[in-house]
Amino acid sequence: MIHNFKYALKTLFKNKMLIFWTFAFPIILGTFFKMAFSNIEKNEKLDIIDIAIVENENFNQNFAFKETFKVLSDKESEDRLFNTVYVTEKEAKNLLDEDKIIGYLILEDEPKVVVKTSGIDETILKYVTEEITQTEETMRNVAEYEFRQEIEKNPVEASNLNSIYASVYQKVIEMTKEGSTNIENISSANLSYTMIEYYTLIAMACLYGGILGMVSVNQNLANMSSNGKRVAVSPTSKGKLIFSSVLASYITQIIGVALLFLYTILILKVDYGENLLLIILLALVGCLAGLSLGIVIACVFKTNDNAKTGIVIAVTMVGCFLSGMMGITMKYIVDKNIPIINKLNPASMITDGFYSLYYYDTLDRYYFNIASLFIFSLVMIGISIFSLRRQQYDSI
Repeated sequence: MIHNFKYALKTLFKNKMLIFWTFAFPIILGTFFKMAFSNIEKNEKLDIIDIAIVENENFNQNFAFKETFKVLSDKESEDRLFNTVYVTEKEAKNLLDEDKIIGYLILEDEPKVVVKTSGIDETILKYVTEEITQTEETMRNVAEYEFRQEIEKNPVEASNLNSIYASVYQKVIEMTKEGSTNIENISSANLSYTMIEYYTLIAMACLYGGILGMVSVNQNLANMSSNGKRVAVSPTSKGKLIFSSVLASYITQIIGVALLFLYTILILKVDYGENLLLIILLALVGCLAGLSLGIVIACVFKTNDNAKTGIVIAVTMVGCFLSGMMGITMKYIVDKNIPIINKLNPASMITDGFYSLYYYDTLDRYYFNIASLFIFSLVMIGISIFSLRRQQYDSI
């Protein structure tokens, strides 16, 4: 078994076609991604938005709106979202007509946002206003609840009403300070749309390991190679020989993915986040899924090496396309309209696992994708074993 493992490893590294698809092609494609998307990250960062606020009595008496816009318009903050001017309603209208601002806010009975056109900046202003309004409503409910609690604890006397009001007011003020300024401009960190391209690149590299798995199995099939004929008539356990060949393929695949990671991190300066161990785990499971995909194609399809290689590449590229490689909106479209496809697509499972590490605070979705890849691999291996056990040859 050890001898066959060494032999299979040497054979794989001497195969120029395998080396290209496993090692060279992902690196070349990653380089093209860097050249094509090098300036997108800078353009995705939100510009400071010019707005006006009508400084009337309602606004001056509204703590939530005053403090939130004060924080979001702080000129000393790197995360400043707005460039805000405080003017009269007439001045605000003139500024809007002259296109010096994208819109203005006026507090009357209800907060009112006035804009000329519909766009991202206008939507952000409206969203911030809605968030503050909801926070303010929450604080009002909290104040009423706290006041009732204080009344139940203390007799309602004129002498202590003022102290109760003061106590409740202080609590609400503290909660408002904590809750009303949670909107920050973190676009430079979280609007990294091009990361999906690198996620799908890693997914593609993992799935291209299917070519390695396919070749390893074909070398042990009597109808595919001379070596397979010798294996078929030898007294050595066929299971051990296939397992050692597949193990050699898996290690070769891991080396290829590791080189791709090192190249994208050290040369292309791709930031995969802080969860490096979880990223490595996801890549290892992704490689297993890719390997099992190649094995099942080798076992099920009765055709030559070139045709099987084409099938592996076609399945991989279709999977990567649906997970967003050729268009970052494709994954969203598939998830929205035909979600079952991406739930069965190993490329989507891998990219979604990276998504969950990059964008979410919890690991539930990450572990779900890990489990899905394991199940996919087991199903593919199960189908392969069933197919191999049924294979018989009239003559060799």
